[in-house]
Amino acid sequence: MFLKMTYTRTAAIALLTLGGLAINQAAFAFADDDARKAIVELRQQIKILTEANQRARIQLADQIEALEQEVVRLRGDMEQLGRPSSGPGSPGGTSGARAPDAKSADPREQSAFDQSIESFRKGQYKEATENLTAFLTLYPDSKLTPTAQFYLGSSRFASKDFKGAITTLDVMVKRYPRETRAPDALLLIAGSQIELNNRPAAKATLQRIVQEYKGTPAADTAAKRIPLL
Repeated sequence: MFLKMTYTRTAAIALLTLGGLAINQAAFAFADDDARKAIVELRQQIKILTEANQRARIQLADQIEALEQEVVRLRGDMEQLGRPSSGPGSPGGTSGARAPDAKSADPREQSAFDQSIESFRKGQYKEATENLTAFLTLYPDSKLTPTAQFYLGSSRFASKDFKGAITTLDVMVKRYPRETRAPDALLLIAGSQIELNNRPAAKATLQRIVQEYKGTPAADTAAKRIPLL
């Protein structure tokens, strides 16, 4: 009788143990299935994020390329600003038609100015810088001083002396803010600031042109450049 009870109890324990193992195995099976699902979902999310990141990089690269192209065009505009048109003493630029430059009553003074502009026209920027500096020293109160100051700054810009161009043109704008070339001078300053990688300053300069020289072609150009900086 005792043996029978012992056997029965042992069998029951064995059944309970087997049942417990079965339950644990089922639980592990469910847990493993959940983990696999989680891994699949995580991989899908990573794939989506990777694709989105790649698209963002492509868009950013396109934006950078477009900005670089605009900077190149801006450099071209800046160089054109300081390029005289045909005839000594009648410089051109992007600011459209303007009143003819003043003429000096002193032939020697006019000749010195014309020679300086001729050097600039020929692309002899070092010589133009020297000639215009000498002219401004000899004739500080000349009617041609504002124009000479503008082309001195333009010569320095063309020579890639961007800091010198900013200093020279800033003097010109401060002394002659109502001169027709003042907004052009500010455009050259903005171009120099871009070349020096000082875009916040360039943007501020362009905004100044829009505010202080409304209705001029220079202001129109500045307004188009501001969103690119």
